Amino acid sequence: VFDDFIAAAEYLVDENWTRPERLAIYGGSNGGLLVGACMVQRPELYRSVVCAVPLLDMVNYHTFGLANIWAEEYGSSEDPEQFRYLRTYSPYHNVEDGVRYPAFLCTGSENDARVDPLHARKMVARLQAADPAGGPHLLLIRRASGHGGGVTITTQIEQQAELYAFLMATL
Repeated sequence: VFDDFIAAAEYLVDENWTRPERLAIYGGSNGGLLVGACMVQRPELYRSVVCAVPLLDMVNYHTFGLANIWAEEYGSSEDPEQFRYLRTYSPYHNVEDGVRYPAFLCTGSENDARVDPLHARKMVARLQAADPAGGPHLLLIRRASGHGGGVTITTQIEQQAELYAFLMATL
């Protein structure tokens, strides 16, 4: 999925639909893992990334909250073979010092029963340490939301406005 997503972005650039400095990617939940991994693998390809309620530490994800139930789907780092696979794409573990990463807004939710907001916290802290002159690398923890849905229409509008304001400012 990561290779396909990157290929789609490359196609848009190669066909002159856009340029990397005008390209933003946005994903939430498993899509947050997708955009997080693609950003780390090809940081020069994007200008801006919105990563919502994501899994980003794929080596330790199963030890946080209820996430152990996903070990059948993603694998577990407790198995040496699966550890090697998870480590190759885990966004948090593949951030490199000195690399200039795109502008990054990562959201988490205090009431998220699926993905612990520590994924968002850890990733933003790691990006800020690795790329202190880049970014911005921003964290937005929502207190009145869960993994998605369950909020008023007014809150949904406010949350989407925040994301689009970030994209407009960084693009």
